[in-house]
Amino acid sequence: MLPTGKLLILTALLTVLGLPLSCSGQTDQKTDAAASSESIRTGAEQMHLYLPELLGKRVGMIVNHTSVIGKTHLVDTLLSKGVKIKTIFAPEHGFRGQATDGETIANGRDPRSGVPIISLYGANRKPTKAQLDSLDVLVFDIQDVGTRFYTYISTMHYAMEACAEYKKPFIVLDRPNPNGRYVDGPVLNPKFRSFVGMHPVPILHGLTVGELARMINGEKWLEKPANTTTELLCPLTVVPVKNYTHQLPYTLPVAPSPNLPNQQAILLYPTLCLFEGTIVSVGRGTDKQFQVIGGPDNPKFGSYQFTPVDKPGAMNPPQEGKVCYGLDLSGIDASRQGLSLKYLIDFYNKAVDKDKFFLATNYIYKLYGNDQLPLQLKAGLNEAAIRKTWEPGLSEYKTKRKKYLIYPD
Repeated sequence: MLPTGKLLILTALLTVLGLPLSCSGQTDQKTDAAASSESIRTGAEQMHLYLPELLGKRVGMIVNHTSVIGKTHLVDTLLSKGVKIKTIFAPEHGFRGQATDGETIANGRDPRSGVPIISLYGANRKPTKAQLDSLDVLVFDIQDVGTRFYTYISTMHYAMEACAEYKKPFIVLDRPNPNGRYVDGPVLNPKFRSFVGMHPVPILHGLTVGELARMINGEKWLEKPANTTTELLCPLTVVPVKNYTHQLPYTLPVAPSPNLPNQQAILLYPTLCLFEGTIVSVGRGTDKQFQVIGGPDNPKFGSYQFTPVDKPGAMNPPQEGKVCYGLDLSGIDASRQGLSLKYLIDFYNKAVDKDKFFLATNYIYKLYGNDQLPLQLKAGLNEAAIRKTWEPGLSEYKTKRKKYLIYPD
């Protein structure tokens, strides 16, 4: 077995080149019939693979409340091991994960550790040169849920871009994708690129954050500065998950954000998030976020009723104070839900004023990845017909994806 330092150097080289990781038992992920979600070990848990690369270095951490080893935050664990953490960078929802969706995050200081916190969801979404000058290495450890519009992967993209520009090593401590068995949906048209969709991938991209980081590098998606023609390449190392395959079900030990409070919401999220571009509430401001759907003034949507209200993590929720009629999906079997359009099509067909079903902001274009969905529903296309329009982009993506996989399908 290679010494740890050499292992990480080789891992980094293979990662940058987009080659399979297979240099030791830790990185050769083989299908094991005995493997289960209980045997999974996240990248963060395998400290022997990355701690030697952090000791004696000035370390920056892109982390939030999901960055835990057991019940202990990674920051606290690394500090106890003598790692010099100089800066914590906070994504959407903040370092402790309590901020409302879209709420600006302010800079501050972690009261427990005293480490300064710099927001990547405030004045800037990309670490600046000044912020990186005092660091030797940047570590990313945040739990993703496997959808294109979940913004933690956008934060990772910008951090990779900054590390590429300023030649700072970037280490991803990988975590499982709870929706990782699915690759589905329309591939994003770059014309509709935004912070809720930065990459030409489908809604369910079927990658862990580590695999996606390899794809970002390999496909040269990092935007080079205007004054240069040299392609950017992030000095990337991925510390892989042990005993993981994409088909293994994985229940997150920590809710990834305020409005994805449990596994049911996480599994329904790919299907229900498209409703955020419509007049229909997905339960923000209730205790069943992303587990109920309903719209105001239309009992035809369904017999279930709920009323969104202001609450922590959901300030000024859509349809606040209005009785919404619809469906309670909290009790359905969502383990094989994946991405479905049946609820969206049904609600559109039952809408009183179809011209106002989609929000005037055209937010649906950013979520869906192109501007075709309203036109498709207006034309009366069913789900099967709409899915045909996702080809050949989806098939091309699936082929491309194989180059960057660390774990078996």
